Amino acid sequence: MKKSALIIFFILLFDQVLKFYIKLTLPLGGSIPVLGHWFNLCFTENNGMAFGMQLAGSWGKVVLTVFRFLAITGIGVLLYLLIRKKRRPGLIMSMSLIFAGAVGNLIDSLFYGLIFSSSTFYSPAKLVPFGHGYAGFLHGKVVDMLYFPLIDIARSKLPSWLPGFLFGPEGHFIFFRPIFNIADASITIGVFWLLLFHRKNFKL
Repeated sequence: MKKSALIIFFILLFDQVLKFYIKLTLPLGGSIPVLGHWFNLCFTENNGMAFGMQLAGSWGKVVLTVFRFLAITGIGVLLYLLIRKKRRPGLIMSMSLIFAGAVGNLIDSLFYGLIFSSSTFYSPAKLVPFGHGYAGFLHGKVVDMLYFPLIDIARSKLPSWLPGFLFGPEGHFIFFRPIFNIADASITIGVFWLLLFHRKNFKL
């Protein structure tokens, strides 16, 4: 129980501290080089799920946020049962990672619209009195910033028969293109860990 709580606490702490720093420091699209061109902190926001996927419209945002809340409740109950039954530590750890990541992004959706002014392409956001932010309850945008363009090749240097969808608007093939956050990474690691090592043991 203590190890699970510590995992959840530190993931939420690092996730939210980094999001606050990015939100208050960078304008939309702003970036900070961390490791040459291999790793950058690049600020973007999305209304939906991991890697920018989303449901359309205001009601789509509400539905997604409510779904997140229900899913987190289910994951939390499941995690509690796994801990209570003293299941394998790796199984509990993977579920803790998934739970922490889901909560991290839910916090953005619930509260960021209430406490931040809008981020623009020219200036960072500011903290504002609660309820005077850029959006209402349930309508906050999720902050993403981790960008790993490990491979960046201009289209002119690749065979012409390659399909156009492989290239972005700048005409480059970039891997890895999605921008994500610590919460997304936590969910992804937890899911892969679960599928690779604990799929057969996932029984209450």
